[in-house]
Amino acid sequence: MKKQYTVNELAVISGVSVRTLHYYDQIGLLHPMRIAENGYRIYGSKEVDQLQQILFYRELKVPLKKIKAIMSTPDYDKEKELETQLEKLLQQKEQIELLINNVRKTIRTLKGETVMSDIEKFEGFKQKLIDDNEKTYGKEIRKKYGDTLIDASNAKLKNMDQQQWQTTQELSELINETLKEAFEQGDPASELAQKACDLHRQWLCMFWKEGTYSKEAHKALAEGYAADERFTAYYDKIAPGCTKFFRDAIHIYCE
Repeated sequence: MKKQYTVNELAVISGVSVRTLHYYDQIGLLHPMRIAENGYRIYGSKEVDQLQQILFYRELKVPLKKIKAIMSTPDYDKEKELETQLEKLLQQKEQIELLINNVRKTIRTLKGETVMSDIEKFEGFKQKLIDDNEKTYGKEIRKKYGDTLIDASNAKLKNMDQQQWQTTQELSELINETLKEAFEQGDPASELAQKACDLHRQWLCMFWKEGTYSKEAHKALAEGYAADERFTAYYDKIAPGCTKFFRDAIHIYCE
């Protein structure tokens, strides 16, 4: 087996363009093993393995900047990282298979071969939402609220019927629209801002286990929104500063 490749040869066997390999070199993500006398970039087995690892991360939608940070850490453990990637890929596989089965059953339903319940129609989409939430926020929210509460919330989401699911989507849109108008007024105590908070309470109760809503929990969540850049990015898409405005409005609502 050939152990060294020019940039063109590596591009052929990997499916990555020469331009991309040049760019990876430029940003310090993947340097060639050496530069030949004729100026050609030469890559060895180590670099081939590194490129494979980079492509695994890219399939998982990890930004190049983060890939570089991960792979350049002194305690980088390739085997451990591969195991983590495998787990994530298996989760993606499970999600895709669920959607495939959902589409197949929908086709069979349209042909009159079977009957599909309203809950089944949205099973794949709701599972994706659960998986995405777990991936983004799972570690923090499970530490803060406990597995029992989060598992109950996920189960409630999975068991929503078509009308309940539609209601959550409509509430979400209405919250953002109302919050945008309220933010433009600039008063978190305004009637419009407080309406956004009440809509948000209704939305939360669609997901939270019955009887677990409280003003204290609502305020704590609002503080989390303002403190966590992922939530801040979501609400600040409405308008810069909207997350803190929403937090202030919720505190007033929960007094």
